[in-house]
Amino acid sequence: MSIVVTGATGHLGRHVVEQLLEKVPAEQVTAVVRTPEKAADLAEKGVKIAVADYNSPETFDHLFAAGDKVLLISGNEFDKGRPAQHQVVIDAAKAAGVALLAYTSAPGTLTAALADDHRATEEALLASGLPYSLLRNSWYNENYTENLAPVLEHGVVVQAAGDGRVSTASRADYAAAAVAVLTGEGHENSTYELGGDEPWGFAEYAAELSRQTGREIGYNAVSVDAFTGILTGAGVPAPFAEILAGVDASIEKGELVITSGDLARLTGRPATPIAASIEAALKN
Repeated sequence: MSIVVTGATGHLGRHVVEQLLEKVPAEQVTAVVRTPEKAADLAEKGVKIAVADYNSPETFDHLFAAGDKVLLISGNEFDKGRPAQHQVVIDAAKAAGVALLAYTSAPGTLTAALADDHRATEEALLASGLPYSLLRNSWYNENYTENLAPVLEHGVVVQAAGDGRVSTASRADYAAAAVAVLTGEGHENSTYELGGDEPWGFAEYAAELSRQTGREIGYNAVSVDAFTGILTGAGVPAPFAEILAGVDASIEKGELVITSGDLARLTGRPATPIAASIEAALKN
């Protein structure tokens, strides 16, 4: 029996694998990757490496075994039909008879276009009859803190979220929740709404940046169309820019405020506050 993680060298996947190694022997962990060279450090730790691609269904033949617990980390190729990519993994998992297929989804309250692929994948997973766990991750702290350079350069946070609030947590937090499900018992046919403990708004975010940098940083709330134009002007592909701007519109409507407490319950600790992620980002 293995715990199998797809997308294992991605931002979230790497956190999951590293945290799994704190809980189970390395030989019980299989990292599914497209580029094995990127997983060389994991292989050195004893993790099994499997090479497979969501776009090549045959690469998943015989990859899973009966009794495996699998984490399907959603793909990031928005232009290649993610539900069909995810279906490849679901079909292979069903053929093998895995014990659990966990999927990193989006909050059930989210109506933005970003959620469409996730809802379609959830429907496919439920239709498969496999034991499942839906890990409905809210937005990540790192979505904002990983690219602070433009904010610091211009002294302003620009978003299309109005006065909306968002419940974020760090990638490590969401990874810890996934690890709890993969290594624990009783998570079959479960749905977890995962998000940070304290929702925050972008005026507060700008104020926290000001406090930590000692500089005056403001918040400029723009329209969805204006924000889409800003993103595309910065080099973000238009379809992805529209998705990001659509998420901001959902934030303004309160769709990313998560009150379930599921994340802290699964991890056994408070979620990482946005201030801590800002502090970590400014040190790098």
